[in-house]
Amino acid sequence: MDLSGLTCANGSMASAGTDTCTVTLNTAAGTGGQSVSLLSSSTAVAVPSTVTVAAGATTASFTATVSAVSTAQTATLTATSGGLTQTCTINLATVDPALTLSATSVSFGTVGVGATGTGSVTLSSTGTGAVTVSAGSVSGTGYTISGVSFPLTLNPGQTATLGIAFSPTAAGAVNGTVTLTSNSSAGTTSTISLSGTGQPVLNGLTCANGSMTGAGTDTCTVTLNAAAGTGGQSVSLTSSNSAVTVLASVTVASGATAASFSATVSAVSTAQTATLTASSGGATESFTISFGPAVPTLTLQSTRVAFGDVTDGSPAYESVTLTSSGTAPLIISAGSITGTGYSMSGVSFPVTLNPGQTATLGIAFNPTAAGLVNGTVTLTSNSSSGTTSTISLSGTGVAASSSYEVNLTWEPPTDSTDPFAGYNIYRAISGSSTYRLLNSSPNLTTAYTDATVQNGMFYTYFVESIDAEGNQSAPSNTYTVTIP
Repeated sequence: MDLSGLTCANGSMASAGTDTCTVTLNTAAGTGGQSVSLLSSSTAVAVPSTVTVAAGATTASFTATVSAVSTAQTATLTATSGGLTQTCTINLATVDPALTLSATSVSFGTVGVGATGTGSVTLSSTGTGAVTVSAGSVSGTGYTISGVSFPLTLNPGQTATLGIAFSPTAAGAVNGTVTLTSNSSAGTTSTISLSGTGQPVLNGLTCANGSMTGAGTDTCTVTLNAAAGTGGQSVSLTSSNSAVTVLASVTVASGATAASFSATVSAVSTAQTATLTASSGGATESFTISFGPAVPTLTLQSTRVAFGDVTDGSPAYESVTLTSSGTAPLIISAGSITGTGYSMSGVSFPVTLNPGQTATLGIAFNPTAAGLVNGTVTLTSNSSSGTTSTISLSGTGVAASSSYEVNLTWEPPTDSTDPFAGYNIYRAISGSSTYRLLNSSPNLTTAYTDATVQNGMFYTYFVESIDAEGNQSAPSNTYTVTIP
């Protein structure tokens, strides 16, 4: 039963702890077991004074308790029994906490204002003792850290991920720093440098006109969600249709949030659309313009004029408004009138009316004999609704049957400062709601004699004043007279 061995589980230790050691006999211990004396050469490693190998056994284990040391050293354990000695060596290392960063700088590149760029750095405990990161802070506008709560303790071999985000609030370069305070043997302060550039984001493209007719230009505007930085910000432009051209790019000036440009629309023969696209910093905005050919159109106030009964030798007057209601200039190249006693005035042909313009065509009926007379006004134009437009005319000549007349007088207007040009006198017959203009040109006095009345009829009159530009006042009060 000779002592034949002494071993420990760990040949070296880097911190305080315990090591399991074993003594071995070459044959089983006898009745009552066999005592083995133990000794350590270092006070940093404590062992029991003896350990007993039980009867019938060949080994016995014991615990070596290791204390932390400030300098590296070696402890020799010695086991003695029956005059025989065995030894075992344990190497003791100092505790060395170390913090290692996976990167000491993080670049976010260009990040849109209002957006967020993300990055991360891995914190590793690479020493022989636990590393404690007691505090962490970040500087630089728009930078934040996450994922780690301080203080943070990492045992040897452990890691933690520090999240870093950049959310710029304005255009331009922004630098920052993450500062970590720890017990690392490499230094109590570790830093991570940060860099990124904020870029305003394109967030709008609008044009003044969503639809156009004929050739022309449309004013369009691009907008950013923040003011452009130094040097301005370029925005690329494209059009999906060759009939609408735009610049290759437009620059939003430094400090501005918008820039305007012109979209030039060419004349086309069919209705089309063009999609304008603006791009900057990875963002895209679009706007659609609908456009088509310019169309001239003639609209008549009325296509039929009925004069009713008109006394021979006493002309009646009506008018029809001609309106250019299309999207291109209307050209009325000619006008003619048929029917005995009919004539027209007020418009000289050819006449050009731009979109929205009007002209007043005067039509007179001066019968030369009793009886129904029909007529037609024919207008020739470039109207899209037809090159020929007609107005049908009808009137009945009535022979004068009495020598009665109606003498009208009125007071001039007192509440108008516009230059005065005359008066128009209107008449309705026998309760009709249709009033006819009696005079062919403005009446310059405040009196008028109607010599076309017939016995047995009654007539209602009103007067309107006219200024120098041809504008008519509101109607006067009405006056009714009965012819015996």
